[in-house]
Amino acid sequence: MVNQIFFEDIHVGQRESITKLVTAEMIETFAEISGDVNPLHLDADYAATTRFGERIAHGALTSSFISAVLGTRLPGIGAVFMSQSMRFLAPVKIGATVEAIVEVVGCEKNRVSYRTCCMVGDKMVVEGEALVYVPSQPRAS
Repeated sequence: MVNQIFFEDIHVGQRESITKLVTAEMIETFAEISGDVNPLHLDADYAATTRFGERIAHGALTSSFISAVLGTRLPGIGAVFMSQSMRFLAPVKIGATVEAIVEVVGCEKNRVSYRTCCMVGDKMVVEGEALVYVPSQPRAS
C-alpha cells in the first residue's frame, strides 16, 4: 500500500508504521548494495567473538525502514527526505521483527518534522528525528 498525503492533510500527532522481519538474506543484500561488508554483519564465526555473540543487522538497514514509512505511508508519494538524526540503542538480530514508527511533531511551510523510532517488541532499538518536504495539494485550474 502506498499513500499520497498532501501537506494540508497532515497534523501533529498523526502516526504510521510498518513491520519488517530481518533475515540473513536481507543483511547480505544490504551489505552488497551499501558496500558495508563488516564481518560483524556477515561472518557468524567472527560475530561470535564480539560483545553481541552473533551476527547483527546494519544500523543503516534498520533505520532504512523509517524511510520506507515516510516514502510509502506518511506522507508517501512525493515525500522528499531533508534530514534525519538517529541514535542506535540496541542491536537487531537475524529473525527480529522491527516496527518502524513515525509521528508528526511539527508542520511548517511544506516541511514536516517527525519523531522516529524502530522497536523490536517493547525495546526501542533506534530513535531519532526526521524532516521531510511534503508537497501541497494541486490547485484546480
